[in-house]
Amino acid sequence: MSKRIITINRMFGSNGRVIGKALADELGIKFYDKELIELASKEKNIPFDEFAKVDEKKASQWRFPIDHEIQMDPEFHFIPMNDVLYDIQRKIIISLAEKEDCVIVGRCANHILKDKTLSVFIYAPFEDRVQNVMARTGREEKSARKLVKKMDKERRSYYEYFTDQKWMDLTQYQLCIDSSRFDQKQILQMLKEVL
Repeated sequence: MSKRIITINRMFGSNGRVIGKALADELGIKFYDKELIELASKEKNIPFDEFAKVDEKKASQWRFPIDHEIQMDPEFHFIPMNDVLYDIQRKIIISLAEKEDCVIVGRCANHILKDKTLSVFIYAPFEDRVQNVMARTGREEKSARKLVKKMDKERRSYYEYFTDQKWMDLTQYQLCIDSSRFDQKQILQMLKEVL
């Protein structure tokens, strides 16, 4: 691998994004998560909010895809916005991996880049993730539980739809870390050692 590319898939509430950002900062390399939506928005001149609505979600099989004037444009006609975003992000991820060292969170990047990346999966027990979400967002426990389940389901569906792989098949990741067992400093040290 000529560039240092780290892809992080994560369970919601496992602090995968926070760990990815901290790793990028420590290594002095770029970090991409929601930034990929911004890049896609600029490239296709589609409002950020339209892409943010479908980010890391597969298209609904029950809804006709054209519910916005942008999709009436011949370039996107009859293509769900989710698919438009995935295709643009895939091209951006490939381009980024060719030109710079970076950490990329989510968006099937481990699958897109295959052997060109250190592929990491961050997970934690459900209860720990609920507590993390409560602390981070100030939600009540019932609301946090519901959100964790919903986001995990969306991420799993998205990943499996676009990759034909099982999201929780840990054999496709080079390193799997239970973030409840180690503090952030220890996890960052492990990742740097592996790199």
